[in-house]
Amino acid sequence: MNKLVKSLMIAAAVTLSAGTTLAAQAQDTSEAKNLDELLQLVEKNRVSSRELNAEREREFTAARADKQAMLNRAKQQLEDEKARGKRLQNEFSENEVNLANKEQELENAKGTLGEMFGVVRGAATETIGRIATSIISAQYPGREDVLESLSEAKELPTLEELEELWQALLTEMVQSGKVVKFETDVTLLDGGTETREVVRLGTFNLISGDQYLVYNDTTEQVQPLGRQPEGGATGQAQDFVNTESGYEGVFLDPSKGQILGLLTQKATLSERYHQGGTVGYVITAVLIIGLLISLFKLITLTGAAGKIRSQLKNPDSPKDSNALGRILKVYQENKSADPENLELKLDEAILRETPKIESGVNVIKIFAAIAPLLGLLGTVVGMIGTFQSITLFGTGDPKIMAGDISMALVTTAMGLIAAIPLILAHSIVASRAKSIVHILDEQAAGIVAAHSEKE
Repeated sequence: MNKLVKSLMIAAAVTLSAGTTLAAQAQDTSEAKNLDELLQLVEKNRVSSRELNAEREREFTAARADKQAMLNRAKQQLEDEKARGKRLQNEFSENEVNLANKEQELENAKGTLGEMFGVVRGAATETIGRIATSIISAQYPGREDVLESLSEAKELPTLEELEELWQALLTEMVQSGKVVKFETDVTLLDGGTETREVVRLGTFNLISGDQYLVYNDTTEQVQPLGRQPEGGATGQAQDFVNTESGYEGVFLDPSKGQILGLLTQKATLSERYHQGGTVGYVITAVLIIGLLISLFKLITLTGAAGKIRSQLKNPDSPKDSNALGRILKVYQENKSADPENLELKLDEAILRETPKIESGVNVIKIFAAIAPLLGLLGTVVGMIGTFQSITLFGTGDPKIMAGDISMALVTTAMGLIAAIPLILAHSIVASRAKSIVHILDEQAAGIVAAHSEKE
């Protein structure tokens, strides 16, 4: 194959030279004037062509030698790379075997450390969750950050990382039994921030003044409760903060803030009252009107009783300002009448006074009877709303029915609460009215008896 290529290259070079020579001879022939000059020109051109061809042959031979040398170098490089590839392949195979052996040696050397690795990761994850939600983080923020790499590690922990885990657990244990004061930024309910002195009761409560605080682990902020607990809890908190020595009681939240959070959702007395709705307002109006009537009647009957007692001290001079005086005046006007007619006259006078004395008493009784009926009406309305909610939304979410159920129960309670004082007020007012009427009857009977003795 190489010989064929070489022959073709030589033939091409000879052809090119011959073509050039013929072209030159043709040009010189055209310039020759006779045959001798033509012969000389031909000889001259032959010599020139030989020299030119010889030069071209030398250039070709030199170029051929360079190309051959480049080819030989390329072949040598190829052989070298093949030998290097085989050597690297052998080294790779040996390294694979060595790596497998080293991995086996590592597994044998680790022994029970692999089990410890799983335990450490689990403990780190649990500790992060405990620390992140602990109110101690309000005083020492960022404690869980150093444990995140340990909980996400893919290899055995270092001694430094194990010490960090131990330090975090020890800090949590030690601080959980301390009552300390520290200053921190408190995020107010209106969105503002102020620096306050906060008292931390272990892992249970955060107190500032008379306010209970909570630690929001999501935003890592200390915030007051949306609504402080009722009763004496806030007062005890204030006393505890102000105590410099000795002992002072304070409410603790063993659930670490969950109970305090539930207290904020507990309805106040005012909120429960408004849950009664329109029926509750009507019951309240009935109670107020009934009590006002009772108070008015109690005042008027007390005044009337006082005037009657004054009249009893001076029966000979009756006055029109009291019921007994008006009855005595009827007696004085009918002294000459027989006992039967006098008795009738006195009974008539007592009957005229009785409506004034007993007016409004029955109204109080009616209001006392209406109040529980209104409560029952609210109960029925609330249960109707509850059943409508169940029809529309089902029983999956109890909060949907809570409003109607609250109305049903609250109105019943409000009706009973209104009825009890109204019944008591009616009893007091009725007894006071009966006592006055009894005095009038007693005095009338006495007058009739005395008149009969005179006859």
